[in-house]
Amino acid sequence: MATEILQENDDHDKPQISFTATTNVEAEEDLKLVEDAFRTLRADAVKDLNSVGACVRCIFRLFGLFEKICSFPSLPTSAMYAMLAKLMGLDGDDKCDQPSFVLQPKVCRICFGILEFVYHDGEKGTSVKRDCVNEFAETIAEVVKNERHQVDSFSLEVSLPPVVMENEQLVRLYMKKKYGSEDWFLAKSVSECISVKDALKLSIADPLEKLLVIQGEKSNLSTFRIRLAYETSEESTRRIAIERINGCKRRKTDVNNGVDKIRAPETSGLHNSADHKNDEYENIKTFAKELEGHDSDYLKFQLEKDNQPFHLVFLCYRCPIYIGGRYLKYSRNVSQTRWIIEDERMGEASVEEIIGGSILPLCQGNSYKFHAAGREDIDVRMLGTGRPFLVEIQNARQVLSEELIKEMEIKINSLENKLVGVKNLKILDSKGWALMREGEGEKQKQYAALVWISRPFNDDDLQTLSSLKEMQIMQKTPIRVLHRRSPLERERIIHWMKVEMITGSCQYFLLHLCTQAGTYIKEFVHGDLGRTQPSIGSILGCRTEILQLDVTDVKMDCF
Repeated sequence: MATEILQENDDHDKPQISFTATTNVEAEEDLKLVEDAFRTLRADAVKDLNSVGACVRCIFRLFGLFEKICSFPSLPTSAMYAMLAKLMGLDGDDKCDQPSFVLQPKVCRICFGILEFVYHDGEKGTSVKRDCVNEFAETIAEVVKNERHQVDSFSLEVSLPPVVMENEQLVRLYMKKKYGSEDWFLAKSVSECISVKDALKLSIADPLEKLLVIQGEKSNLSTFRIRLAYETSEESTRRIAIERINGCKRRKTDVNNGVDKIRAPETSGLHNSADHKNDEYENIKTFAKELEGHDSDYLKFQLEKDNQPFHLVFLCYRCPIYIGGRYLKYSRNVSQTRWIIEDERMGEASVEEIIGGSILPLCQGNSYKFHAAGREDIDVRMLGTGRPFLVEIQNARQVLSEELIKEMEIKINSLENKLVGVKNLKILDSKGWALMREGEGEKQKQYAALVWISRPFNDDDLQTLSSLKEMQIMQKTPIRVLHRRSPLERERIIHWMKVEMITGSCQYFLLHLCTQAGTYIKEFVHGDLGRTQPSIGSILGCRTEILQLDVTDVKMDCF
């Protein structure tokens, strides 16, 4: 039997999903090693396990020898049964292959066909059987390929119905009662037997890596998940019903580029029944204790109940990735996020849509979420150092690189309308969002405001404003946002102010100021009918109005 060799492809983005055969000499050497492993098995115990419907891989697993056969992923199941027949003395002189078929159960009563790669395909409504590990790995790799995922590393997840664990308990207790006093059982079965779930992972992990991982791109940080979800018929029916119900509900749209906010695979209908499954798992230990008092015949009877292969759902997805930086907003008619009032759009665009809509296609993700450290009004520009932000991409197909991040930055800054720009784009981990939020309440912000006053501005006014340092003010919730904010009174600090006179005008000036985060600058200038005290108007003793406002700096260390 052949070991696998991955066929290399010049196009690293599309790995060739196939294995090739090795020489006959290597195949014969592989067979000899497997046959040697078979000879270490106890024939009487093997016959016993076979009689209750255990498959050949479960027999190896229960003898603590499963890792020995994992080195031969191209070894067909039929060849393993032929070796098992020879061990049990059932091959006969005529070399007939018939005994191997007699020995092979239709569906293993312990793993329910999982380790023989037998499963029910719900979409096609048919049962599927793969002959070896490599074939099953190729099936999984094909799913990933169809989803157009680039893979630099992956984590393999397997979920099984509780009945698998129950049968694990049954067969171990059965073997314990029959062979518990024998040295081979104590040395092998108890200490080295691995679970069905771990055995499946151990079998397919290496073949999958050879099929999927881009050569030279292997990463130690795994964000890509491959999930094999085995379900009973009842669980499958329940999941499909839930998915249909969810599909009928109106989906919330994240962005205005036709991309809907779709639930990531890891939070799909499969997990809506998670509570039900967890309750069943809680009962496994109790179930095992209840079996302790029964004899081996009773346990064997429980194992011999009818069983069917499970439904298998293949899921592949990438955990959310985060791209952060600072944005600049050059227009006074662009909101930070999409703003719709009574089906009418406010402003010509939004920072969220411009940045997210540019990044999403390059990442080939399902959807995105936009987060920023605070926000400015639609008529306020964001200049200077820019405002920290991050974009959370759901299920990105593309593996991010420094070159791709640079391409994103160039693409956004090269847009014809020049409404928004970005700087310092970088890949962040999941802590980036928390880091941005932690610093948001403590940051200082600098502004430049164009101010009009009802009388001529003089040198005394300039000196008065410039001399004020670390001034405390009290602000009630502004009238303009009272309909959507709680009516509270907040204490804020104005750290410093500087005045820049405008040539040829005595009633207009530029006010540069640095304030505590959360200060309402417009209200600090005009007073908001006395709801902000003190204000520029009350300090100067005249009417004041703010005509234009720019944010010139957001002092945060996050990025």
